[in-house]
Amino acid sequence: MVRLQTRLAGESEEYLAAREELRLAEIDLMRHREEVAARRRALPQGPPVEDYVFLEGPADLDAGDAPVREVRLGELFTAPDRPLIVYHFMYGKRQTDACPMCTLWIDGFSNIAHHVTRNADFAVVAAADPPTLRAHARARRWPRLRLLSCGDSTFKYDLGSEDEEGGQDSTVSVFTRDPDGTVRHFYSVHPRMADDIAERGIDLLAPVWHLLDLTPGGRGDWYPSLDYGLDHG
Repeated sequence: MVRLQTRLAGESEEYLAAREELRLAEIDLMRHREEVAARRRALPQGPPVEDYVFLEGPADLDAGDAPVREVRLGELFTAPDRPLIVYHFMYGKRQTDACPMCTLWIDGFSNIAHHVTRNADFAVVAAADPPTLRAHARARRWPRLRLLSCGDSTFKYDLGSEDEEGGQDSTVSVFTRDPDGTVRHFYSVHPRMADDIAERGIDLLAPVWHLLDLTPGGRGDWYPSLDYGLDHG
């Protein structure tokens, strides 16, 4: 059986006592997260939403500027009783450059999407036109993601990830589909949680922050970049 607390040579009693207090606090945090997740799952039925139309290119990103097709929100569900997770990418309209923070998240999604889609459908939606979105996806090596353009619809605006001037925000939305085909909004979460919490609402979707939080300096003022990831593989 793995020991709950392994004592290393040279550790003081003061350190061990503080580490044990921290372990208990981490257990409390885990249990509170589970309680919050249970409350989320217990939300009442959400409202029906419009069957929005998106533009989608071929799955092969190397197809370049191949013809795109229209696909409706309801068509993103691949089977009955499967939820649909949509990430709102900050790219397009007033966001003329791809958001580095969104790109960090989507870099991770690209590597785990085949695991997620065992249980739920998943798509990335942006206001950018299909060629622009696909070019960024090729540069970032996102071959496993379903990429959709919604620039001609009110999808992002209606879900709160776009303002009247075309300013973009990142959001995660979950939808369900009734047996009769009605699509319903189940849950959305935004980075901004309160006036004093600007970018923490979807932290749990990326391990980067949590790895940095394990270090003595924490996350500090570090911010993602579009460049270093390509430079270092």
